[in-house]
Amino acid sequence: MKIAQTCFIIPFIASFFALTGCDIFTQSEQADRPESAREFPRPYRPVSEVIGNRFWTEAKRDEAGEAELLMDWAAIEQGMTVADLGAGEGYYTVRLSKKVGDKGRVLAQDIDADALKKLATRVGREEFSNVAIQKGDVDNPKLPKGSFDRVFMVHMYHEVSEPYAFLWQLYPALAEGGEVIVVDRDSPTDQHGIAPRLLFCEFEALGYTLTGFSEQLNVGGYFAKFQANGERPDPDKIEICRDTQ
Repeated sequence: MKIAQTCFIIPFIASFFALTGCDIFTQSEQADRPESAREFPRPYRPVSEVIGNRFWTEAKRDEAGEAELLMDWAAIEQGMTVADLGAGEGYYTVRLSKKVGDKGRVLAQDIDADALKKLATRVGREEFSNVAIQKGDVDNPKLPKGSFDRVFMVHMYHEVSEPYAFLWQLYPALAEGGEVIVVDRDSPTDQHGIAPRLLFCEFEALGYTLTGFSEQLNVGGYFAKFQANGERPDPDKIEICRDTQ
């Protein structure tokens, strides 16, 4: 029987992450994972189940000023190219479309085909001509290399079942100076959130650098942004983060 072996060292916050040994997985123990993700380590944390594509209603989110606050914080400008990963039915997609204007582009992506059908109907009905729609994979966003000024991941990162593979594949998609914008809650990862320190660790393990962080309790969470300006490790050299709390 073939064996997949992953050895790793836990980085930088001793009180939060701990040194682990070497994990060995048989092929049968890898069977629940996409074949394309099996060269990457599993996350050492629970992953939230995907329970829906809405975080509050659109009216409630607009009342809190969430979208404008986040787009201003992320410095979204006319003419930018932006990816909205986990787009659902398009709350951010349509607002980003207006923000980047006719010379900008927005790619909306999700793994939920039904949500994308609803979004496609909305995009066509409301004539958002600068929006493209694409189905993603749990371990690979399949984005063109060097194409995106911003990549939004709003209340979805904790649902990514293969975060190390996903972030590794995402890395080359950022244009020079591009940033990944994450919105999430400071909650356990099996309760639809992720502690900021654990988020930072997982991104840094893939060569991203934290470039901004802001608590936003009025919109139910926090904002974080990262640039891909470090060294992306080979899959078998990824340092794995472990939540010991």
